[in-house]
Amino acid sequence: MRDLSELRVRDVMNADVTTIGRNEKADLADELMSVGRIRHLVVLDEDGSLAGVLSRRDLFRGSLASALGFGSHAQARTFKLLRVKEIMTCDPQTVGPEAPLAEAAAQMVRHKIGCLPVVENGALVGILTEGRLTELVAEAGASDA
Repeated sequence: MRDLSELRVRDVMNADVTTIGRNEKADLADELMSVGRIRHLVVLDEDGSLAGVLSRRDLFRGSLASALGFGSHAQARTFKLLRVKEIMTCDPQTVGPEAPLAEAAAQMVRHKIGCLPVVENGALVGILTEGRLTELVAEAGASDA
């Protein structure tokens, strides 16, 4: 394995990004996250440009039923009423594919975020997640053993 200090975002990002439209309902986002076992969706505008990021935490925060301690049926009804654009994080932090991995990781720590959409020439090309960074560190540790 290469030295971690040599890695660029492009080397470890996930190019297969699960996206959702900003006008979709929150219940679709919840379903995509559950079925795909993912914690972040990249939100796109109608023209396909980056509009935001929706995390599992955003879904929980956006659900009034969840905040009030009601059960899963009340939460499901709330998700059917909410649109992604009402609960997503707008203007998310992003990173370029050629950025050093260490700088991207530091950006995630500094802003206390779990993912960075990877954007090149205005187009979404991938996503870097804290889960992927954790896997990378674990792999590096295992190869040192």
